Amino acid sequence: MTGPEHYLESERLLKSAADNFLRHGNAGSALAAAQVHATLALAAATAMGAVVEDDLAGFTVEERDAWYAVAGTRPGTRPAAEETAS
Repeated sequence: MTGPEHYLESERLLKSAADNFLRHGNAGSALAAAQVHATLALAAATAMGAVVEDDLAGFTVEERDAWYAVAGTRPGTRPAAEETAS
């Protein structure tokens, strides 16, 4: 499982934990699994270095693009809501 895949799995498990809590009052196991995946995603991102502009900093192009996809943005860009508020 790649770093971005761990990140996405963590988000999925957090949603599952919220659903389980609302339905059954228990979210422990899903929260624990989400934390593990979030930690593995952070470890993968940290180990690979930080991407700045077009410098790959240890990433392959595919890995860099996968992180951009899960982050929902690229360096040097701002969401439209922030641009209109400025």
